[in-house]
Amino acid sequence: MTNDDKKDGHDKTITIVVNGTPHSVPKNDELTYAEVVTYFDPTYPQHPQTVYSVTYTRGDKPKEGTLSPGGSVKAKDGMDFHVIPTSES
Repeated sequence: MTNDDKKDGHDKTITIVVNGTPHSVPKNDELTYAEVVTYFDPTYPQHPQTVYSVTYTRGDKPKEGTLSPGGSVKAKDGMDFHVIPTSES
């Protein structure tokens, strides 16, 4: 990567927080439910049948909400995600 690429914003990252742990992600990316859950539980890709409740605050628009399976949200620096395993009834 050249210095020109960095000036164009191709090397920018932001920090999100998942259950108190900071993670660097590319700026201007959409974060999917699966990506956020994988930050919380790295084994999630091997066990996608496990369901999690994912909420966030400090987002862009909307500022807070729920991230459902298959959903995504625009990443914003300082976003705070809370991931909780749910039990099936």
